Amino acid sequence: MQSKKLKVLVLGYGAREHALAWKIAQSPRVGRIFVAPGNAGTAEIGSNVPISDEDVPGLVAFAQQNKIDLTVVGTNDPLAFGVVDAFQAAGLAIFGPRQAAARLEYSKAFAKGFMQRHNIATPAFATFHNYNEALAYLDALPHGRVVVKVSGLGKMGLGVTVCDTKAQAQAALHTYMVDKLLGETAAQTVIIEERLSGPEISMFALSDGKTAVPFFPVRDHKRIFDGDNGPNTGGMGAFAPAPDLPPNFVAQVMANIIQPTIDGMAAEGNPYVGVLFAGLMLTERGTQVLEFNCRFGNPETLVLMALLESDLVEAMQACIEGRLTPDHVAISDGAAAAVMLASPSYPAETFPIGLPISGTQLARALPSVNLFHHGTACENGRLITSRGRVIAVTATAHNLPCALKRAYHGVEQIHFAGAQYRRDIGGGVRLLQKSPILGWYEPGVRVGTAV
Repeated sequence: MQSKKLKVLVLGYGAREHALAWKIAQSPRVGRIFVAPGNAGTAEIGSNVPISDEDVPGLVAFAQQNKIDLTVVGTNDPLAFGVVDAFQAAGLAIFGPRQAAARLEYSKAFAKGFMQRHNIATPAFATFHNYNEALAYLDALPHGRVVVKVSGLGKMGLGVTVCDTKAQAQAALHTYMVDKLLGETAAQTVIIEERLSGPEISMFALSDGKTAVPFFPVRDHKRIFDGDNGPNTGGMGAFAPAPDLPPNFVAQVMANIIQPTIDGMAAEGNPYVGVLFAGLMLTERGTQVLEFNCRFGNPETLVLMALLESDLVEAMQACIEGRLTPDHVAISDGAAAAVMLASPSYPAETFPIGLPISGTQLARALPSVNLFHHGTACENGRLITSRGRVIAVTATAHNLPCALKRAYHGVEQIHFAGAQYRRDIGGGVRLLQKSPILGWYEPGVRVGTAV
């Protein structure tokens, strides 16, 4: 007898949620998919729901009325608002950490204190609730090479300022705590952190509250312009396998960072269930945690989903039910790359929307190429822009140079007025072939050589 097909609800609007819905749709367990609020891309996979992902009561009511079997949290704000707690209180299955566990992301002050308590490597820091005290601390430092962070959630890559001088650090403090650029709540607590140097890497793992199982390292590009210049964005591209990693990198991160975090949260009475995303830096002192995120990254998820061979829905249900094993995560041996197209003037606070988009059908017709919509809508049958980041072209291949070549071929097919994108995603690095679970790497070909 055939089992009942699941109804799945994905919370969010961007390319990450499009990629999650795309992967969820591949599960033989799934019947219908809903995305709240979704975009023009998710509408091709399932049904968009006109409810904000921050409207927790509205989402609970929708899930109850439509008998949703599994809800997947894509964005960070619902976690901070307690969406998992609310769904669980209503007897609804949901993938993501509860509000208290999600403090690892929405309170950097909590996360830094947690890492300090559990001996998890992170840059030295000081936390301040008072502007004048923070300013005095800065004045006493021998230099201004620090990172200034708001403790709460930022937006569009904001909330973190990497400083070269004391003047820059002082200006960042004023912007956050006095001008309150990110709002009253974000202005209340600021962290001044030691500035380290080294390659950055994103590491993802699933957890059922006790067991943690890794995906694989992904490298993303945050700056808007080529050469890592210009302001930070939400992410302009990503690729895997990630380069220049030491032997057994995944095993070391799992043993020294991810599993101790899961164990520490459980010991403090807040078991962590969901996906844990560690933003890491490889330094002369070893791998350091820059930040934790309590959901899939964007655009890293596009690469993760492109290379994931196992059933994502089964893995999420295993996390919720406390039965996660390494067998739930199977990864392709290939490579993947994602390149984001953005609106003109992004990441400025204002940018044009409603720009007609063409060429998406041509891009999707290319071999091993997928489009994941971030800021798109349909108006009178036309595809138009609706946000700063618009569409990500994601491609897979047997190696990274070929995946990048395919992705950029797809990018070349898509057009809207003033479109901008990084032309150096994955550029100038060495490709390392990998076995992601074992953390085994060996040198391969250089990106940019003939495929």
